[in-house]
Amino acid sequence: MRILHTSDWHLGRSFHGVGMLQAQRAFLDQLLETVRGEGVDAVLISGDVYDRALPGVDVVRLLDEALAGITGAGARVILTSGNHDSAARLGFGGRIFEQGGVHLRTGIEAITSPVLLHDGAATVAVYGIPYLEPRLAAPELGTDVPSSHAGVLGEAVRRIKEDVRVREEAGEPVLPVVMAHTFASGGITSDSERDLSVGGVGAVPLDLFSSFTYAALGHLHGRQELASNVWYSGSPLPYSFSEARQAKGGLLVELGPSGLSGVVPVAWPAPKRLEVLRGTLEDLLADTGLAEAEDAWCQVTLTDDSRPAKAMERIRSRFPGTLALSFEPASGSRGTNESYSRRLASATDDLDVCCGFLDHVRSREAAPEERDLFAEVLRKVNAAEVAK
Repeated sequence: MRILHTSDWHLGRSFHGVGMLQAQRAFLDQLLETVRGEGVDAVLISGDVYDRALPGVDVVRLLDEALAGITGAGARVILTSGNHDSAARLGFGGRIFEQGGVHLRTGIEAITSPVLLHDGAATVAVYGIPYLEPRLAAPELGTDVPSSHAGVLGEAVRRIKEDVRVREEAGEPVLPVVMAHTFASGGITSDSERDLSVGGVGAVPLDLFSSFTYAALGHLHGRQELASNVWYSGSPLPYSFSEARQAKGGLLVELGPSGLSGVVPVAWPAPKRLEVLRGTLEDLLADTGLAEAEDAWCQVTLTDDSRPAKAMERIRSRFPGTLALSFEPASGSRGTNESYSRRLASATDDLDVCCGFLDHVRSREAAPEERDLFAEVLRKVNAAEVAK
């Protein structure tokens, strides 16, 4: 049996102000090609299907097209809600969709209702755990359940294990697969994930998943193996420049009568590459080794000691896809550690105050013509005050 593990689609997300719907449509086309070409039996989406609780109409339509395409290719879809989704809205119509091969697991009541996938002698039971907000989920799971990520997820896993045990005792053994949207200990984070808690307290123990044939995790955007049976598929597209070097796609999971046979990464190249550039403005404009970055989305950090004039305009003359520009002088000079109030206190006259402010906000001293303009304005102001 073949299962395609995906997560964190974040449909409707933008990237530094650039809409990504076409890029998301492109990865969904690649996903559908994988389903058809690899004979996938089920597609798992481990949370964060949408990027926000109230997705736009065009975003909802895109998900509708994707689900129709996957089920039309003969695969079933099992999806859970993530911390970006509205569980109630995403789960609407679940009982009807079930009949068409789309299985929504967005509520606590469905945790012990697995989707059963039969393949000859083996039966795979896919248990979907939606994202559980501790303060809301703990009371519903029981008064003795700790109000923490580890507490609520631990109780959900305990209930699933009990259901597996009951099935085994009834002579109906299954290969248990669990889906969860969480931060498991040992995972590597990216800038684009929304924190599940402050200070890492939300991390859950990895051994929660040790007894499962496979754990299909979501939330972290970098593909990674935490154990032979515990994987993050990562997001299918990069959603921050910290993901520029990450391989994107899904995971093809092979299951047989004896358990997990293998996990194979599937690549879905993004239509637009990401590049992170650093250096002085002149060096970046002259470096012939950066030719590939000319067609990419770029994050640029300029290390000039003085902030160049018209920096964004000039950097975009070569790298038009520059979306983020920052300044970090390599020498650490220009008084970057001195507060503005201290600089203001050392000013000798009004002209010093004006030029000092300009220097502070743009990290570049006032040019002679700018200093002359300030002086002229101050003369006129002073003359007007005397005339009163």
